[in-house]
Amino acid sequence: MHLPTVDLPALPTLLAAPPPGWVETTDVIVVGSGIAGLTAALNLRQTGLHVTVVTKVNIDDGSTRWAQGGIAAVLDPLDTPAAHASDTELAGVGLCDPAAVRVLVEEGPTRLRELIRAGAEFDRNPDGSLMLTREGGHRADRIVHAGGDATGAEVQRALHAAVSRDPWIRLVEHALVLDLLRAPADGDAPGRACGITLHVLGEGSEDGVGAILGRAVVLATGGMGQIYAATTNPAVSTGDGVALALRAGAAVTDLEFVQFHPTALVVGAGGVGDPAGEARARQPLVSEALRGEGAYLVDADGKRFMVGQHELAELAPRDVVAKGIHRVLLATGADHVFLDARHLGGEFLARRFPTIVASCLAVGVDPATDLIPVAPAAHYASGGVRTDLAGRTSIPGLYACGEVACTGVHGANRLASNSLLEGLVFARRIAEDIARELPEQAEPAPDGAWRGGAGWVLDPAARPALARSMSRGAGVLRSAASLRATAAELVGLGAGRVAPRTASWEATNLLTVATALVGAAYARQETRGCHWREDFPTAVDEWRGHLVAAVGADGELRHTWEVTR
Repeated sequence: MHLPTVDLPALPTLLAAPPPGWVETTDVIVVGSGIAGLTAALNLRQTGLHVTVVTKVNIDDGSTRWAQGGIAAVLDPLDTPAAHASDTELAGVGLCDPAAVRVLVEEGPTRLRELIRAGAEFDRNPDGSLMLTREGGHRADRIVHAGGDATGAEVQRALHAAVSRDPWIRLVEHALVLDLLRAPADGDAPGRACGITLHVLGEGSEDGVGAILGRAVVLATGGMGQIYAATTNPAVSTGDGVALALRAGAAVTDLEFVQFHPTALVVGAGGVGDPAGEARARQPLVSEALRGEGAYLVDADGKRFMVGQHELAELAPRDVVAKGIHRVLLATGADHVFLDARHLGGEFLARRFPTIVASCLAVGVDPATDLIPVAPAAHYASGGVRTDLAGRTSIPGLYACGEVACTGVHGANRLASNSLLEGLVFARRIAEDIARELPEQAEPAPDGAWRGGAGWVLDPAARPALARSMSRGAGVLRSAASLRATAAELVGLGAGRVAPRTASWEATNLLTVATALVGAAYARQETRGCHWREDFPTAVDEWRGHLVAAVGADGELRHTWEVTR
């Protein structure tokens, strides 16, 4: 297939950085401390391996703790894995890998029960059974939740406690991963992943750059929402794992499919609904579980605009609801619509959704008496580092799990509450694969990141302009013209080079993943799932496949085409 291309900035194949001033060795390195990373670490420990978990700030600062809705799993006797698979594949609009979906829905209930045995406490009915609810795209009640709408916080608490009890899991906090270390190539066989370079505040040399060597590396770094001006992701979500993988030459796929959560809380002028707003911290999420309990969307005139657009109305898949809201915003010039939950009653809302109620009250909105202003915001990357069913990437010894990975489960649009489940299921599979055959520690090739990155880094002053450009041209609504304009801005921003430091490393990661996303979005000339091209408004069978991105030794980003797995 001929792939349309647009001029994009050249990308570094290494981050500029000093050579490692200190070195540690472990069996397996896990980068990330959300549900995917900590579950992988705990499962690896069950095989007797020593594990080092590297996390960017503190162990609890990732996306997992902000998850509100819950975890999807077939627990009701009247529900079936086949039904869960059907809902997942419908949401994925023809791009899900059926084998990966089957793994998710069949192994998910067991992994969830293991999480409960590890100490996670989910909401229960008076008879002691797990309380189940429904979210967008699901045709059955199969979502378990904790603390009403604080599921992620409870999962993070339980996993953190379990990790803290194990003396053979070393936790390295305040550490930004930089580049992958690889063994020398063996003929035509690529060099195996054998460690990482990283920057740890206060460690080793003055600038804190060091290395951890390991027999395998697991990326569980989460998402890349900070490429947009409005996102529900925390400030740490700067695409570090995907950018590292691209620099190392790994295959990355489906980056054009960024899910915009339909209902993020709009906080004043320039807030969530304003694509011209500055890059900022995480925007409060108003979980679709609230719609699952009966809240509905209305425009400024009080009209329920989702009725008639989809058989599930407000509970349609997220891309459908986000597009419905966006159409209203385009037609009216407003920066938000409203979620009406007043009829649910203040007592119920406070008990079932304490986190949402607190967020609303903090900005002067009482959901019991007021309409809640909401608009779409960047929420979840369905694509990422391409993996097989064991979590293996295209680089031997490098694995990926959670939002940083593309397992094939989500296709063109993630089904609600499948993300935490995916982390549980594939973290276990990664641990099992590593335990089956783990080679001895290899020595890093005596060049590249091992001797100090000879690449370049971006001026962090470019971040606000990058985020504004991405929201304008590569957000909910895209076109060839808007994507060309964004690509041109990225080329200009990429010319700003500075000395290496944490802010410039993060900015370079953002430029890297933004470039890959824009290239894929420009190439895909159709509307499918959460990729919406106004100049190609329908899905086309010809495009039922995957764009696979890789960065060559020259720093040029290239996409290749593969049919649906």
